[in-house]
Amino acid sequence: MDLQEQLKKLFPEYQPSNEPEAVETQEHTLFIQKEPMICKYERRKGKATTLIEGYEGSDDDFKLLAKELKTKLSVGGTFKDGAIIIQGDYRDKIMNLLKEKGFKVKRVGG
Repeated sequence: MDLQEQLKKLFPEYQPSNEPEAVETQEHTLFIQKEPMICKYERRKGKATTLIEGYEGSDDDFKLLAKELKTKLSVGGTFKDGAIIIQGDYRDKIMNLLKEKGFKVKRVGG
C-alpha cells in the first residue's frame, strides 16, 4: 500500500490538486541609519575578531545582516549583545559589503 492510498483512507474527503503552490517571496529591506556603524578589530584570546556595532534598527534585522555577512564571507561568527562578531580580520571586505547595501561605516582601530 503506497502513501497515496493510506492518505485516502485517513482523509476520504481530501482532493489533491496538481497545481504548485504559489509562494510569495518579498525582499526584506533593512533599516538604513544616519549614524555610521562601527567596524573594529579586536583580539580575543589571541585570535583576531571583527566587531560591527552601532546598528539602530531592530535586532531581527541585525541578525539577518549578520547571517548574510557570514555566508558571503564564508566565516564563522555570532550576534551577541547588539554586536556582530566575525572570526578573523575582515574589516575591508565587511566595510565594502555594508557600503554596497547603503550603510555608512566607520573604521576603528589599527
